[in-house]
Amino acid sequence: MSLTESQQRVHAWISQFEEGYFHPLTNLARLTEEVGELAREINHRFGQKTKKAEEPPGDMAMEIADILFVLICIANREQIDLQAAFDDMMAKVDRRDTSRWTLKEGS
Repeated sequence: MSLTESQQRVHAWISQFEEGYFHPLTNLARLTEEVGELAREINHRFGQKTKKAEEPPGDMAMEIADILFVLICIANREQIDLQAAFDDMMAKVDRRDTSRWTLKEGS
């Protein structure tokens, strides 16, 4: 699914509800919360903070998906075309950073 299709899917879901999209500051708080949940999971997996025995295993993929959902909500509310923005960002890093890193053989 493309970013455009993802934005359309989220918009169709949000549009079912009278409340619509949250205010930008509410979405920022939600995004911060979701990033914190991802950070906690990464810290449990790779950091020095281990889970308590009674804590269920985390789902890093779902935490990333939660972040993506909130980002799409922010973009939709602000009428930002994420596909165009992402394409522009990739063009920027292609121009700026191609010679910055060591290319793998055959690339």
